[in-house]
Amino acid sequence: MELVTSLPADTPLRQVAERVRRIEELGFDTVHVSETVRDPFGVAALAVEHSSTLTVRTSMVVAFARSPMLTALAAWDLADFSGGRFQLGLATQVRGNIVGRYSMPWTDPVAQLRDYVGAVRAIFEVFRSGDALDYAGTHYTFNRLQPYFNPGPIDVPAPEIWTGGVNTRMCALAGEVADGFVAHPTSSHPKVLAERIIPALESGGRKPRIVAVPKVITGRGATAVAAAREPVRKELAFLYSTPAYRVALDVLGFSEVGEKLTSMARSGDWADLAAVLTDDVLDDLVLQCTYAELPALLRAKYGDLCDGLALAVPADPADDEDFRRMCLELRSSE
Repeated sequence: MELVTSLPADTPLRQVAERVRRIEELGFDTVHVSETVRDPFGVAALAVEHSSTLTVRTSMVVAFARSPMLTALAAWDLADFSGGRFQLGLATQVRGNIVGRYSMPWTDPVAQLRDYVGAVRAIFEVFRSGDALDYAGTHYTFNRLQPYFNPGPIDVPAPEIWTGGVNTRMCALAGEVADGFVAHPTSSHPKVLAERIIPALESGGRKPRIVAVPKVITGRGATAVAAAREPVRKELAFLYSTPAYRVALDVLGFSEVGEKLTSMARSGDWADLAAVLTDDVLDDLVLQCTYAELPALLRAKYGDLCDGLALAVPADPADDEDFRRMCLELRSSE
């Protein structure tokens, strides 16, 4: 089971080295680098430089904000620099951000991402072979790459390409074109993976490697677990107020909870959202146990459903030794 964690999105560049070293020492295999308030490729370069075993995966680069050529160049350099430890995660984001935040066009996101992945792979191949670039797709056309602008072959394979998504069409696309798929936290419940995500992936022709991102309430003891409940309740109430993220509530029989959250969000009633996720709903949505109990519970819930699990780094470094033992236990029981 691949063990994954995310570098906090707001990590200042001067703190990337320290945080990545801690992640590696805790026993993770992979660190995810997001694109929210930092350029993901710059952060990924620092993460590669200051680690020796970690796979560094963007999760996710906002594809439509940049040309496939720029993405391919950055990913190619990082694959070379890392000795093959870099993987390229690509996603669409949402229309409002693409149009309003990036001032880029938005048409059919599934078709455009399919074409984007195809273009990046074609560019990778030309970097390797030195042949003429001749790619024509539904959204992108590339027919010019003089030798002066071609970085040339590298001694490691081209980076793997991963995608994510929550709706059926985007999942099917991952099954069609991606090397791996990162499930959204709101779609990482075991029942959602089994009933919605995996069938949708397989409808694309195959099942890529899957990393689930479950919400977990955990700690060294029962007191720490209890103290962690309220922050998770607030976060999930906010996430599930977005209609596209309500699939877990629907699958688990809590559709009316999702409808209420959406209604409250639309009316601006943010302060009372968390109260809608009552204890019984939260207990069904989230795994809750101590570090010592977590490996057995994760194996029981996710062992046959995914190839990797993303877990948060402990908020308190005093927990690191217990957390490290938990990671070792999770591996040793495979």
